Amino acid sequence: MIKASLKLLQQREGRPDHVGGVRVCAVGGTVIVDRLSVAYGRNEPVLRDVSVTAAPGRVLAVTGPSGAGKTTLLWAMAGLLAPAAGAVTVGGEALRDRDHAVARGVVLVPQDNGLAAILTAGENLQVALIATGVSPPDARRLTAESLERLGLTGQTDQLVEELSGGQQQRTAIARGLALTGDVLLADEVTSELDAANRQRVLDLLRAEAERGAAVVFATHDPEAAAACDAELHLLDGRADLVRG
Repeated sequence: MIKASLKLLQQREGRPDHVGGVRVCAVGGTVIVDRLSVAYGRNEPVLRDVSVTAAPGRVLAVTGPSGAGKTTLLWAMAGLLAPAAGAVTVGGEALRDRDHAVARGVVLVPQDNGLAAILTAGENLQVALIATGVSPPDARRLTAESLERLGLTGQTDQLVEELSGGQQQRTAIARGLALTGDVLLADEVTSELDAANRQRVLDLLRAEAERGAAVVFATHDPEAAAACDAELHLLDGRADLVRG
């Protein structure tokens, strides 16, 4: 079962270079969104003429009401959605698709967590790490370290379907942190968490920025947004950089 999941993830995610279980940053992690418009099919654009820069060492909050386009923006930055106009570049190179974004070190923690329910919390992390070229011993070590950072050591061997909503969310965050990307995109990753775990996650996002990653954090929470270095507010598909 793990081998099948690993094969699927390898096909989807590619294999960035690692040394000692930690991804080697080969290129700059600056993300530039330049006059981006995104539409689904022939519908009206969800995003219109959005421009923003996410720089290494900083945390950018993306705020706005439901339906404003926060998830659409992060998906475009992750290479999952092609622009109708404009471009997203990482390290000066325009993203072509998700495989290209992964090769550029772009990690996405999706709002729906994206975990395999038939695997344990630990297996979800190990599969993702091995798929990106980490050796099995390093994958086990990084899995244990990352789950411990999220207070999930006791849930390592539990199936995802047995975890609470908050535990699943923290497992997805642990997986994203374990991948040590140049860019970390986190979509509403504190919505299921209590105050203590929310602060834990905010501290970990800050630590990722201090490590040198460019962090983009979509959130409804004004207090969480206020803890970030800059804030991009979306409304009706338009963007306003209100801070930073």
